[in-house]
Amino acid sequence: MTDALTSQILTGHSVGATVQVVIDALFARIKSEEYPADTRLPSERTLASDLGVSRNTVREALDVLESRNIIRRRAGSGSFVTYRSEPEIPRGDRSVAENTSPLDHLVVRGILEPEMVRLAVINMTPRDLEDLGETLTRIEAVRTDAVEFVACEEELYRKIAKGTRNPLLASCYELAIQVCQQSFRTALMRRHLTPRRIQDYQQRYNTLFNAIASRDVESAVEFIKLHLVEEQKLLLQEG
Repeated sequence: MTDALTSQILTGHSVGATVQVVIDALFARIKSEEYPADTRLPSERTLASDLGVSRNTVREALDVLESRNIIRRRAGSGSFVTYRSEPEIPRGDRSVAENTSPLDHLVVRGILEPEMVRLAVINMTPRDLEDLGETLTRIEAVRTDAVEFVACEEELYRKIAKGTRNPLLASCYELAIQVCQQSFRTALMRRHLTPRRIQDYQQRYNTLFNAIASRDVESAVEFIKLHLVEEQKLLLQEG
């Protein structure tokens, strides 16, 4: 994320100088992945001791971070990092994004995803499957938040791509995700992701996960092909 965008994340709140220092310190740790996405922050008491401030100051800083969707608090469990840095897209890749149509993007997905899923079924380790299952759990927890659902969905595909054990294929798919973020599909899905459609997608991804976990190459590949057909129908409805 660029410095300009970073500064925008933490503006819009009137806080004291000490609170702002704590906000900046915590956000710097989150951005540097000292506190990675989906991990729990240290307790308020620990942070207060570490930063040399009161717990009330830490609590106020966490309030701001939560309001900006950088962390999420869970009653009785603590504060968890939800922020994910967006990789800086090279100028050439931005040009690709600007010139890629929705149909172009879907064609590329149709080429990449079946092979990506096939290799993932063959090569994913038990630990990979456990991580994929954790992402699926997060997907299934979403009820109405289309933005959160799209972010979880992208993470699911990233983990499948990484599970292929083919870095070039994973990099190609990462570019496809970045093009998507820079262009149309994220906005399209946010418009169409009603609670009912979210539930439908959750069921689909559960089916895909079960096929991958059971090492059923044929079912997993067939599923992703059918899923792409449904994506095409959605795109045609938009047109």
